[in-house]
Amino acid sequence: MLSQQNISDTTPLGATVIPGGVTFRVWVPRAQAVYLNPDVAADGSVLLTDARKMSKDAAGYWTGFEAGASDGFLYRYYVVGNASSGYKRDPYARELKNDGFPNCSCIVRDGDAFSWHDAGFVIPDFSELIIYQFHIGVFAISRPGVASNFLDVVGKLEYLSDLGVNMLQPLPITEQESGSLGYAGGDYFSPDFPYVCTDATALPGYLATINRLLAQKGHPPRTLAEIASGIAQLKVLIDIAHLYGMAVALDVVYGHGGGFQGDDNALYYMDRFAQVGQNNNDSLYFTDKGVAGGLAFALWNQPVAQFLLDNAAFFLEECHADGFRYDEVSQLLQAGQGSAWVFCRNLTDKVRRIKPRALQNAEFWLEGGNLPNSQQPVISPAASGGAGFDVVQQDALRNGVRSLIGAASGGASAAVSISNFAPALYPAGMDHGWRAVTCVENHDYVYLGHEGQSDAGPRIPTLADPSDHRSWYARSRTRVATALLLLAPGIPQLFMGQEFLEDKLWSEDPNSNNLIWWDGLNSDAAMGWQLRCTRDLIALRKAQPALRGDSIRVFCTDDNTRVLGFHRWLEGSGQDIIVVATLSETTLYNYSIGFPFGGFWKESFNSDVYDHWVNPQVAGNAGGITANGAPLHGFSTSAAITIPANTVVVFSRG
Repeated sequence: MLSQQNISDTTPLGATVIPGGVTFRVWVPRAQAVYLNPDVAADGSVLLTDARKMSKDAAGYWTGFEAGASDGFLYRYYVVGNASSGYKRDPYARELKNDGFPNCSCIVRDGDAFSWHDAGFVIPDFSELIIYQFHIGVFAISRPGVASNFLDVVGKLEYLSDLGVNMLQPLPITEQESGSLGYAGGDYFSPDFPYVCTDATALPGYLATINRLLAQKGHPPRTLAEIASGIAQLKVLIDIAHLYGMAVALDVVYGHGGGFQGDDNALYYMDRFAQVGQNNNDSLYFTDKGVAGGLAFALWNQPVAQFLLDNAAFFLEECHADGFRYDEVSQLLQAGQGSAWVFCRNLTDKVRRIKPRALQNAEFWLEGGNLPNSQQPVISPAASGGAGFDVVQQDALRNGVRSLIGAASGGASAAVSISNFAPALYPAGMDHGWRAVTCVENHDYVYLGHEGQSDAGPRIPTLADPSDHRSWYARSRTRVATALLLLAPGIPQLFMGQEFLEDKLWSEDPNSNNLIWWDGLNSDAAMGWQLRCTRDLIALRKAQPALRGDSIRVFCTDDNTRVLGFHRWLEGSGQDIIVVATLSETTLYNYSIGFPFGGFWKESFNSDVYDHWVNPQVAGNAGGITANGAPLHGFSTSAAITIPANTVVVFSRG
């Protein structure tokens, strides 16, 4: 039997490096036998010798100790079950060897070996967050047709920091069984192969970038050995993001596992109790309920739930992640019912105990069945019967803004209902505005593969002017859409390329013609104008506390002139903000707007300035106005202002 030295009831699952070797522990309760790296005969047949056999305890965990093993040790389990025998990858493997997936080895990784520089990093308050969502594989392509990896993204961190976002949210990063943008996960702890640089000739170039970024923050250089492994490359990305002021929230899928078709090494039928294709309830980790092309986890089974809880803990503790976007919590609750609510409470409680400031963002849509008819129970504390998440994805602002922009694209004579849009500015039913993660584009909505579906639509510049995505109409309406997102309550979320007028639906295929057009920033002036506008809006949001608070009152909804006015304030501070937007195609002069206080109001932002930066024909208010007119819009005074066509103007008291 394999040595049981250093094995106890508290031995972690997976492979754990300790002094003198590596412990192994795997849960396969109905297996007849489990072997670690069995011997192989000259003809390729597996030799199941007692020397490589693991020991089973009463709870169905098989264990063993490999003396002399260390970081980089390759291993596989061989499981003998009632229905079949064969290799299985470790569900807890920190990394896989890219040598012929799915018949590949797992790699032992020492979770304590990485040196971090982020001890001083603090996750921003939720009210201060600005999220940037992107896909690792196509966000930062440096070689034509080759998926970008974690280290390519490191090269974009200065750009993202300069943009002003403070939370990065990549789409799922772990090994996936099939397509679906990472949402068909198979190995929950292992980085997806395309996101890892294994080209030894490319690593020195990446290392030079990494060390330049570290030097700028006063830290010593790394070595090639420190960035060689996939899990280390993920950690480097998070470490440097922290140094440049950005948190990293990972997108995780706990509602279902991937397809597993043709992958006999997966955790699907992990203990080989029954044949694949029989009742999926016999597959140990899963139920027979199909979810988004995969199968729902058997969350009623404590070790299965623990597997997912351990996964979250791994990303927080070993990888220093700062929170999660939990994919399709609505489907998780629908499929798992009572046990799913218990799981969610245990999950949110565990994450909060490990990292209290971590963001827990639930994608939850009202889909009927056994689901609540509002999002409130999902963000209510577990102690009061809720699921305990912090925030939810919210589509009211997205739908409202897109409806406005789409209607305005019909021209000056089209009906544009500002009054119908106004309620979307504050997330309905929320105790705080930051409970809602808002957007006008996201990975689902502007994905090439969803084209024509009910939940899909064009990118904003295309929606703004379908005939010419770079026209004044497209540019100006896009600035209005961006401003409404960044000036409204909520946690605003940008999707990659949105900040600089990207007009194409996106694709995860690195050979696609629908990739982010980075070169356009050097050749398309309009993209640079939009980038500056987005950057300045983010800076304005950060500079004005009222824009990060909960208070908002819409005081003007003029459908005839397409004018929207709303008031943001921070109680007792006097730092009030007045936002006036229009989708009128002509400039409005001497338009009377109410103000809560008399005196001078600075024009802090005018989106018309960004057209042909600095716009030589800008219309505006000469830097500010004096409010000394009659009471109006429920305020004590008013002023006549200029509202440029298709523009947002912002007035502040300082």
